[in-house]
Amino acid sequence: MAKSSSVWGIEIGQSALKALRCSLVDDEVVATAFDYIEYPKILSQPEADPEELIADAINQLLERNEGMTDKICISVPGQSGLSKFFKPPPVEVKKIADLVRYEARQQIPFELSDVVWDYQMMPGSMVEDGYALDSEVGLFAMKREQANRQLAPFDVANMEVDVVQLAPIALYNMVAYDRMGDRLDGEIFNSDEPPTSSVILSIGTDSSDLIVTNGFRIWQRSMPIGGNHFTRQLTKDLKMTFAKAEHIKRNAREAVDPKLIFQTMRPVFNDLVTEVQRSIGFFRSIDRKADITELLITGNTVKMPGLAAYLGKNLGFEVHTLDRFNRLGGDDVLAIPTFRDNATTFAVCYGLCLQGLGISQIHASLVPQEIITQRMIRAKKPWTVAGLAVLMFGMSANFYFTQHSWKESHEDIWKKANSEVTNMVSHAQQHRDTDSELEKKLTYLNAVGEEITGDAENRVLWMELIRGVNQIIPRGVYEGVEPGQMPSPKQVPYEDRIDFQITSFETKYYEDIAEWYEKRRKRYTDEKADWEKLMNIPKEPGAVATEPEAPTGPYWVVELQGYHYFNNPDRVGLHGNNHTRKYLTTAFLDPSRLPPDVANRVIRLPDPNDPSAEPIEYTPAELGISYPLMLDVEDAIETSIPNPDYEPPVLGTAVVAADVDPDAEPESFKARRMDFVFQFLWTPTTHSQRMEAKEAARLKAEEEAALRGDEPPAEETGDESLDGSVAASP
Repeated sequence: MAKSSSVWGIEIGQSALKALRCSLVDDEVVATAFDYIEYPKILSQPEADPEELIADAINQLLERNEGMTDKICISVPGQSGLSKFFKPPPVEVKKIADLVRYEARQQIPFELSDVVWDYQMMPGSMVEDGYALDSEVGLFAMKREQANRQLAPFDVANMEVDVVQLAPIALYNMVAYDRMGDRLDGEIFNSDEPPTSSVILSIGTDSSDLIVTNGFRIWQRSMPIGGNHFTRQLTKDLKMTFAKAEHIKRNAREAVDPKLIFQTMRPVFNDLVTEVQRSIGFFRSIDRKADITELLITGNTVKMPGLAAYLGKNLGFEVHTLDRFNRLGGDDVLAIPTFRDNATTFAVCYGLCLQGLGISQIHASLVPQEIITQRMIRAKKPWTVAGLAVLMFGMSANFYFTQHSWKESHEDIWKKANSEVTNMVSHAQQHRDTDSELEKKLTYLNAVGEEITGDAENRVLWMELIRGVNQIIPRGVYEGVEPGQMPSPKQVPYEDRIDFQITSFETKYYEDIAEWYEKRRKRYTDEKADWEKLMNIPKEPGAVATEPEAPTGPYWVVELQGYHYFNNPDRVGLHGNNHTRKYLTTAFLDPSRLPPDVANRVIRLPDPNDPSAEPIEYTPAELGISYPLMLDVEDAIETSIPNPDYEPPVLGTAVVAADVDPDAEPESFKARRMDFVFQFLWTPTTHSQRMEAKEAARLKAEEEAALRGDEPPAEETGDESLDGSVAASP
């Protein structure tokens, strides 16, 4: 759908839908159309159906304003989202995005994948030579579910929303352009002597938004009090219906006893003043240099007789009602009685139009990124189709000319070639027949061989275990050393090698492993806790620690004995037994029990039924490995390692101390050696059993995804970041 140069700003309120269309004419914002559609019922009333009322209002908007091809900007209530402002340290402008992402993780109490968020540097930020020195960044966010809920009525009406903005930010854009434009255009912000601030109070139906701004900086808060609270006070104290109380509230001066009406509503007046005073007091406590000079109020509730005077008297500020806009042209719209009567409710729409026209101070938007991507793809589809059409035309033309040339060729030219082709086809058919017969014989012989060899899968179980254990034992990869080669002591000192040297591989079978586990229950529980602490495994809030489930039934116990030299005591917390926990224990764990940021090894084994096929990837758990346990906590011992490059002096020659080469190879090296005993349980699983388990897991995941309405999960292929190696740096 083609877009025009005009912009619609639409606010879906609790009592009415407000819409304003603006255009830029000679650099002046001009109102060209508006609409004010009041609902039959307030959305928050118990008997109201908000979805139906909003849908009816949008349909009326489309009927009254044919086309609606302009850019559309909508607002969402302030309490539906989050807006935070923070001052980053002096940093390069190009690194602001990284700082904001870090701040978003700290400030937004949800996973970032569940949130639509955007950011922007505030006006007046000082940038010199590519560095942000004295700046402030605004962070705006809303839950993705809430954003989709706000966009749903427009999707049903086939209206494409271009901008989603928080109502308080739209109000700021309006005030910054309409009331503080000269200040923002010509004044440089000085944080030590900031300009005077204004308080904007937008009184809604069920809640109110309070914004404090000097044009360059913003502070915003939503308050749980609005126009409906006055109506409910009247229904409660005067025992009247909601509709009658709403009518009397709007026409209090024409009531039979106006004094009684105002006395009834006085507690709500007091609550409103108290909330505003508390908010302003808190703002002053965090910004003691702020000088507040005026209060700007907006919303239809401000038309209530005496409200503005009451606020001014109790707050001590000069109060102005935002019922006219200084820099908005278009008398054909502004002079219409309906617009004049409801002008105080169009401030948000005005701010949305300014953002849509590209002249607002804050231009961040909360439209979900996936929607923007879909629109980009849709916009490029015509060009893609056109390109394919041109390609097809070119191919068709090429085929036509080639076919035409072939038809004009003389038949005798191809006679000999056709005869040779016929002979070759006959010769090939004979070979195919012979091949078919031989293939049938081979199939028969293979079947006989399989019957003779019997259960091939069970025979390779131990070889698969040994091969799998060999793959998941971590090995160091060192700079300048070929893979598979041992570095020299000068290339990589022993204390910097993370490799594990396995000296013994022993096994023992238990009909029931419960007895073995009972003797080691406390050791396994303590070791599991030490491993979780070392790997910084987060605990669920409020979670109660539970013992691991005890294994039962037949198991093999596999014991590995070995040692490593990664025992430099200067690596606090990373050497000795912790080194074994960090790498060896982690390598044997099931990836489904690990957090996403903890890598795990992958085992690649050949298919016993088709050795020529690509190796199949398994996790340790799929191979039947479980309950890894470092059995003993030992201390490193000093040991001497012979130097393989040492050349002893020739017999019968005297060595003078002064002639000793300082760079000569030493006879041995000193290193701290840590011996360990490591055990795990193994349940033999054949290739067929493993493949059946993989297929069952895949089908279950697809069923769960279908129930949730998600895309089918991709096949898990293991963590490709650990392709048989471990980083050599601790």
